Amino acid sequence: MTRPQKQTKQIHLAAHFPGVNNTTVWSDPRAGSHIEFSSFVHFARTAERAKFDFLFLAEGLRLREQGGHIYDLDVVGRPDTFTVLAALAAVTDRIGLTGTINSTFNEPYEVARQFATLDHLSGGRSAWNVVTSWDAFTGENFRRGGFLPQEERYSRAKEFLATAHELFDSWRGDEIVADQTGGTFLGDPEAGAFAHHGEHFDIHGRFNVPRSPQGRPVIFQAGDSEEGREFAAAEADAIFSRHGTLEAGQAFYRDVKSRLPKYGRRPEDLLILPAATFALADTDAEAEELAREVRRRQVSGATALRHLEFVWNRDLSAYDPDGPLPDIDPDVDSDHLARGRAQVRMYRDPLATAREWRELAEANNWSIRDLVIHTGNRQNFVGSPSTIAKTLNEYVQADASDGFILVPHLTPGGLDEFADKVVPLLQEEGVFRTDYEGTTLRDHLGLRSPVTAVQP
Repeated sequence: MTRPQKQTKQIHLAAHFPGVNNTTVWSDPRAGSHIEFSSFVHFARTAERAKFDFLFLAEGLRLREQGGHIYDLDVVGRPDTFTVLAALAAVTDRIGLTGTINSTFNEPYEVARQFATLDHLSGGRSAWNVVTSWDAFTGENFRRGGFLPQEERYSRAKEFLATAHELFDSWRGDEIVADQTGGTFLGDPEAGAFAHHGEHFDIHGRFNVPRSPQGRPVIFQAGDSEEGREFAAAEADAIFSRHGTLEAGQAFYRDVKSRLPKYGRRPEDLLILPAATFALADTDAEAEELAREVRRRQVSGATALRHLEFVWNRDLSAYDPDGPLPDIDPDVDSDHLARGRAQVRMYRDPLATAREWRELAEANNWSIRDLVIHTGNRQNFVGSPSTIAKTLNEYVQADASDGFILVPHLTPGGLDEFADKVVPLLQEEGVFRTDYEGTTLRDHLGLRSPVTAVQP
């Protein structure tokens, strides 16, 4: 008996506006502003022209600093996610609008109201990337004491999202009825009524935004921890992740998808969409050279030293970035000098990491800068348009992902060449849409309408 042939999957593509991060090459003369509205418009319209599923904006709730100094890139500001997405809703028609909003330092009523409003303004194109925040540094902007203990962050996030869903579902959709006798309109007395009594939130009242075109915004989750994976399997419509190899992507894909049945969900109810960078050129050889050049421009000497300080927890400004690694060990006793950076959590054993890096540097004759270039995030996809299109498709068909959220190294034009040269090849292969078939983000992603407690 022959095994039925696996159906070819359709690729999902999205675009992450680079903004302030260590991916963007700001020294490139083509780099533009990450705060002027024209940059967001250019990026969003390019993604929409290429028929991408959605645009993705990250969140920055505080200026980052290290050693008491603000990061150079942050001094130009970190604009508000909701304001930008609402403005983009007016200058786009189909592209989804996804924003990262923190569940640790916000309140459910306010966030639900903002997303429901955005969903109305955009005609059903909004999505919420639900994240938690671990550090007191960011929390100082929001609450006394600054942070929640780690064990409470996901507990709060789960209850935060459940409460937001109760608010979204508090309108059935048919609350306003005509009074034939008086010619006036009467509202259902239950419209918007909600009451939530829990560990983190104790609120009741009336939600003042009617049911939006999608019922609820699409829910994203970003995080690779055990708690994050379980949270995504239970609650999310898509996961924003990062896995650099085919094998790592397949392992993550299998793990998360295998968790769905216990929540009564199907594999297609949760999409795996890793972030992906790329280096695109006319030939594979030219792309490899471009990738090397981009990495060297992303990691300047000063950047390399700052990165090393994440592990050493010492001021290394006196060291030559083109010289050997420090022979002193990391300081594991003092408070960490890098504030507001996720990288701090990546190195849970600084002494072991330092030993490993010294061995790598010695074996390869690497300087500090060389080490950071080779051990940091590199481009996921490198090659000609045909090579990148083929590799993207191979990852998706091999169940390493359901698609990718592309992060170009230029703002705002870094997506242009991909849209013009790679997307047509995927369309010719029949694995990516040639036009939008629906109007909402749920349509683009192939997601079912949410099952709600109150049916319209």
